[in-house]
Amino acid sequence: MYSTLPATATEAVTAATVAPYDHHDDDWDGPPGPVFVIFPIFWLLVFGTLAYVAWRYVSRSGTRAGEAALAQRFAAGEIDADEYAARRAVLRDRK
Repeated sequence: MYSTLPATATEAVTAATVAPYDHHDDDWDGPPGPVFVIFPIFWLLVFGTLAYVAWRYVSRSGTRAGEAALAQRFAAGEIDADEYAARRAVLRDRK
């Protein structure tokens, strides 16, 4: 239960054990560097890039579908080459 070592020996062992870890004065030095700024910016960039790619894909898919329908009409002979070129130019300028 109680230590049989004298008080001075116990204090010496405790001091030697704690000394390597006692380099701070229990004062808070603030946040650990710019981590609180860098990680939110990183994730903002990741999610922003994903949103931009998804938006571009969705907006381009409508143009591709319109061009496919236009190409089918041209292949079926419903419209001539001039009308096909004019309508395709309208679809591509819609960016």
